[in-house]
Amino acid sequence: MDYSHIQKPELGYRYEFTLDELDAAQACVEAHGFAILKSVLTDEIVAELQQSVKQVIDPDDTLGPGNSFTHTSFIEHSPAMWKLFDHEPFMRAQRVFCQTEELTINRTAAIIRNPGSDPLTWHSDFCGFTDGPPTFSGDILNRGPWPSGLWFYITGSHPKHGGLAVIEDSHIEGWEGPEGFQLTPDQRSFHRIGTEPEGYVGFDVPGMVPLFTDPGDEIIFASRTYHSAFPNRVDRVRLSCGIGLRPRNHPVNAPWPLSADAKAFLQAFPDRLQPLVEDYVGIDPAWRGDDAMMG
Repeated sequence: MDYSHIQKPELGYRYEFTLDELDAAQACVEAHGFAILKSVLTDEIVAELQQSVKQVIDPDDTLGPGNSFTHTSFIEHSPAMWKLFDHEPFMRAQRVFCQTEELTINRTAAIIRNPGSDPLTWHSDFCGFTDGPPTFSGDILNRGPWPSGLWFYITGSHPKHGGLAVIEDSHIEGWEGPEGFQLTPDQRSFHRIGTEPEGYVGFDVPGMVPLFTDPGDEIIFASRTYHSAFPNRVDRVRLSCGIGLRPRNHPVNAPWPLSADAKAFLQAFPDRLQPLVEDYVGIDPAWRGDDAMMG
């Protein structure tokens, strides 16, 4: 389906802010679950990140039409991303959004979505809806109150170009799903009432807000905010990358060992930035807890 007809929404509140409006942006995240911060990155940083995402994920341009790929430890392979930590406008904003002066890197990612790639299932990244034992890496890394999304759509976010959509106010604890839908048993997605409890794919959801951004804009959404991405229906690859940060006084006990790539990254990371990786645990996407392995 072509979503080029979707226009930028006019809501009853502001959700776009400039770098001198950080407190207002954070208030919007707290009230509605998301915000857009304009012109955080320079054109030079954007260009370096674009090149880095392509080089790390698809250096030989072999991914193919209609395909997409998510790299879940992007910072370990992208010195271009390291430059964000020397970019004071970026760091100043992250200290506000994470509500702390002392930050550590929780996780990072980069995504390529080629022309023709499919839409995403609606989901929340938050894994703290239940208190059971962890079953996969997200159960370890995505249980805190820090923002789930600190994202840059470095080729822009537009509905026809695989852009991001969020559901306003869906971050509120106890949210029961959009009108006409109910949450799946794990509460990480939703489905139409009366249908199978499988995550929903579609953009006719009450409360949906399609996000329109330029490449240097930052998209912020709260830990619980439900979100999706449109299919990419233009003849241009969609690139994005994001850093998840958490307060340094919130240690994570990961059950997996640091990978060789993670160890090399920690060794190469500049000395002046080492406080940002004091509690870096990397990620093992293949890790499964005992219950998951038994089940």
